Formats: sequence, structure tokens, C-alpha cells
Amino acid sequence: MDISAVTNRIRVITHSAIRIENATGAAVYFDPFQLTEKDAAHDAAAVFVTHAHFDHFSPEDIARVARPDTVVVAPASMAESVAKLNLPTQLMRAGERATVAGMAVEAAGAYNTDPARLDKHPRANGRLGYVICMDGARIYVAGDTDQNAENEQVSCDVALVPVGGTYTMDPAQAAAFVNAIHPRAAIPTHYGTIVGTDADADAFAAGVNAEVIVTKKRER
Repeated sequence: MDISAVTNRIRVITHSAIRIENATGAAVYFDPFQLTEKDAAHDAAAVFVTHAHFDHFSPEDIARVARPDTVVVAPASMAESVAKLNLPTQLMRAGERATVAGMAVEAAGAYNTDPARLDKHPRANGRLGYVICMDGARIYVAGDTDQNAENEQVSCDVALVPVGGTYTMDPAQAAAFVNAIHPRAAIPTHYGTIVGTDADADAFAAGVNAEVIVTKKRER
């Protein structure tokens, strides 16, 4: 597998808003947020929502990328909110697997373990990260999380992990997490907009083992 061919089809538009395109041009989005008119392609085969915070679940931004058959994948705890979108829905819980838009999908728990932020993303709230299988690659979008007993078990080729601190792992913690799960490539997220800076992404890259390719993909 040419890992650069996979990462070249990943865009971190801003914050944790991610677009991933497969080799045939089909696109999926994660947590679309603060999209501009040029991003309003209405080309989403699926939209993955990690949790209900406003910077991850934005109905107006989902509307910018959705088409009538777009499948919204979300935590089961968000059933009532997601139903209001009037789109096909796949609800998931940590540890569950599903097939969405022809892709195998696995849900991993996303929650804080650092004592300084246990109230930000409690485990009991059922928030998620996702592993999608696309073009033979396993791509993990971690959501807002710290390293925890569930996501330590994730197997992936590419890991997109938050590095901005305050609500999620800081750069050193994110690097330690990536070093623990051993992807072939890693991409930092959740910095530069609401929390975190470019310096955090640089510090993350510096802390990741040399054999892991780190690429900064954030566009704005």
C-alpha cells in the first residue's frame, strides 16, 4: 500500500472537519464545521459525527455537504439530535462494527482520562472515534479524546488525532498515543481554531517516532 496515496486524499479543512476521498472520488466527512461556500460540494456518501459539541455536530455544515442519500453515522447517545437532520442514520456504540456506504466501520470510545479534564468528555457520554476501511487502508479519526483503554486497541494505517490540549490530548500526550498504536502515518487535528496552535502540531510531529510519517494537513 502506498500510504502517501492515502494521506493525499485526506483534507483537514479546519479544526476537526475532515474530508476523505477514496480512489474513485467518493467522499466522506468527519465533524464538518465552519465550512465555506467552496466546501459546499453536496458530495458526502457519509458524514461521521464524533459527539454533540457545537464544533463537531453542526447541522448547517452537514447540510452543506449532504445529499438526500448521505448516511449520518453518530453515537447512539445522539439519536434524537441526528433524527432532526432527516437523513439516513447509522447509530453506533463503542466496540460496534457496521458497513456504511460500502465501507467497514468500527467505533472506538473517545473520552478523557487526564484528571484535569475528566469533565470535558466523560466516558459515560458515549462519544466516539471511528476507523473506516477505504482502499485497503484503515483510517482512524480519534474524535475528542485522551489515550484510553479502548482506543489503545485500535489498529490503523493512518491516525488523525487531536493535539490542541485543554479538551483533548496535548502534543506530548498525542505523540505518546500515536507511538503506542503504531500507525504508518499520523495527522494532527483539533488545533488552530478554537484551541491549540501550529506550534502544537509541530511539537506533536517532533514527539512521534521517526518511522511514522507525520503530515500537517490543516488548510485554515
